[in-house]
Amino acid sequence: MGIVKIDDVLHEEARRASVVMCRSINAQAEFWMKIGMFAEAHPTSSFIEIVAMQRAETRAAA
Repeated sequence: MGIVKIDDVLHEEARRASVVMCRSINAQAEFWMKIGMFAEAHPTSSFIEIVAMQRAETRAAA
């Protein structure tokens, strides 16, 4: 596991989002990174499709 330095404003946004989504700050940042990776890999997919792909991958890994 490594350390990633992010801007203080982005860290605060992750903190606020993590409260709403009932995730830790780290889990929220990881979710955003995974969604971003899927979005780059599938640029024509909608957000809903990307989230579904991410959830399917998470379930398959469990």
